[in-house]
Amino acid sequence: MNRRTFLATSIAASAAVLLSGCGFHLRGSESMPDLPALALEGDNTSATALQLRARLERVGTQVTPDAQWRVTLGTPVLQQRRIGSDSRASREHELTLGTTLSVQQRDTNAYALNNANVAVSTRIRVNDDDLLNRETLFQEAEQSLARQLAQRILERLANVKGIE
Repeated sequence: MNRRTFLATSIAASAAVLLSGCGFHLRGSESMPDLPALALEGDNTSATALQLRARLERVGTQVTPDAQWRVTLGTPVLQQRRIGSDSRASREHELTLGTTLSVQQRDTNAYALNNANVAVSTRIRVNDDDLLNRETLFQEAEQSLARQLAQRILERLANVKGIE
């Protein structure tokens, strides 16, 4: 075994031991706690809502209209901000997709979460002179943000206290 291979193997093993010792775990659907059946209300036809429904069903959560817990989604709002100078070259844009989220128990009308803001953002670089490519890049970024926002909502639901 040469010196480089030995060093690389040693560093990788040390990192694994160090990370496992501090309680580090990769995030994924396997680590998601079981959620009770949920009813999706509010804006449930947006790309974010459709992604959320698919993700909930993928982790084994039943989505039914008469469930004990109601999850109300606000209409997702996409905000765009230009970053950088106003030159004619390519420009960086920051896109933020956000919505509100409420979780309410049907029997008592008690809120476990009331109008919480949930948002995700990304940055893309586009050439403002290339209109066709520009629109494609923005559409792809918006679809990606919808997936990320659905995942963020799912994570938020998993951490709401009182949902059983």
